[in-house]
Amino acid sequence: MAVEMAKQKLITRETALLRVKPDQIDELLHPSVDPLAEKKAVELAKGLPAGPGGAKGRVVLTADDADAWAKKGEKVILVRTETSPEDVHGMHAAEAILTAKGGMTSHAALVARGWGKCCIVGCSALNINLKNKSISVNGKTIKEGDWITLNGTKGRVYAGQLLLLPANPDHNKWYKDLMTWADQARTLKVRTNADSTGDAAAAIKFGAEGIGLCRTEHMFFGPDRIKAVREMILSDTLEGRQKALAKLLPFQRKDFLGIFRAMKGLPVTVRLLDPPLHEFLPHTEKDLRDLSRSMRVPFEKLNSKNKSLHEFNPMLGHRGCRLGITYPEIYAMQAQAIMEAACELSKRKVKVIPEIMIPLVGHVNELAAMKKVVISTAKEVQKRFKTKVPYTVGTMIELPRACVTSTEIAQIADFYSFGTNDLTQTVYGLSRDDAGRFLPFYVENKILDDDPFITIDQQGVGAFMKIAVAQGRKVKKNLKLGICGEHGGEPKSVEFCNNIGLDYVSCSPFRVPIARFAAAQAAIKEKQGKKKK
Repeated sequence: MAVEMAKQKLITRETALLRVKPDQIDELLHPSVDPLAEKKAVELAKGLPAGPGGAKGRVVLTADDADAWAKKGEKVILVRTETSPEDVHGMHAAEAILTAKGGMTSHAALVARGWGKCCIVGCSALNINLKNKSISVNGKTIKEGDWITLNGTKGRVYAGQLLLLPANPDHNKWYKDLMTWADQARTLKVRTNADSTGDAAAAIKFGAEGIGLCRTEHMFFGPDRIKAVREMILSDTLEGRQKALAKLLPFQRKDFLGIFRAMKGLPVTVRLLDPPLHEFLPHTEKDLRDLSRSMRVPFEKLNSKNKSLHEFNPMLGHRGCRLGITYPEIYAMQAQAIMEAACELSKRKVKVIPEIMIPLVGHVNELAAMKKVVISTAKEVQKRFKTKVPYTVGTMIELPRACVTSTEIAQIADFYSFGTNDLTQTVYGLSRDDAGRFLPFYVENKILDDDPFITIDQQGVGAFMKIAVAQGRKVKKNLKLGICGEHGGEPKSVEFCNNIGLDYVSCSPFRVPIARFAAAQAAIKEKQGKKKK
């Protein structure tokens, strides 16, 4: 209606854009549960709406089962207490993911949104019994193989198979016209968070203008790589770590070659290793014994090292640039892989724009030390390839201290990208993985208007962002500023980013159209506000 009325000159294009809600754009991009069927359905439980759309499938309780059942042609929904990187193959095979624990930025939520999968997390009513292969939920028992349906937009779980309405945006001429007008109206650029060639290619189709966050740790979990990663972590010597990193280098280089090609000359922000090392370590005695044999290191020694790496609060521990400071060889290898891929493509006349991002910087000296490692490595690579590729080195602003010392950090950084998941966590003093247990209660009872992990808390977290922007731009007038937390695809957060002067937002591939549309609405509202003044 909005498009037709604008074409008939009954309303302006700007008015047409403002009459459509971003949520309606989202509905077009995913299959949805039929509302009539949903009214008659038996609701089993509810959780956090971590991945929009609808999905139905047979319940499976392990990643291996999800993968095996899917290969036989079964549609499955993976139900876990919580997911870890080792579950990725099963998550990929499943129609949707349902977890009993976790928040909106938990592993399951981030991976599902990146793939455009339906996902519900923090569904605390679920009691999973792996031994009996069943789930008890609010007095009902669901066995492995039983059908359930998920409405990831509302966070509702239903018994049985409900009718799904298919997504079909490519054949919607009104949607295409509306998005064309949106792109003409917006000033904020929209990038994507992508860690693979496939994700990058999908994001381009959705209109992404670059990659705002490439998480390099997601490249480490393949079966052909994780062994070398563990060897590197559990080695006691620099020589041992460098030997393991040499095995990883070709894989990282190949990944970057694919991503740079897929982005066709658009900027690519690559975040160097961020998570704590224990996330990559074996979880079972069998895996640790296998690693012991391959490394030719006594099991007892490896087991002791493995235990020593576990942390009480890993999200505030030895991770991000702190890893790079202690083990500079890790960041040196990653910088080498990035620059070798960039130089190789440049020699083939393929344009590449690498932006190397140092995570979790809290003190300017951390950034200075890590930038020195990157520049030194880049110089060596460019000399060897006899070619020069322009690149930048920036940082992820995700700690309050980084925000209030932005005047110092901006002198070293070529760009900022706000990591609002961690910034929210550290400003609020909330664990993003555990807060899902009580934040829905806070929102329902009006303690908070919104879950701060879904919508940027403009008074608190936003205030720190404004400080960082003002101080940074005072030092460097044209300092490039973006956001790569999951807030980058949420409409109210996109409007806030537009209003404080960011250059771009970055979000999961399937949220790119929503961000483009929200950015257009933000630009129109800003323009109208200036006219009124």
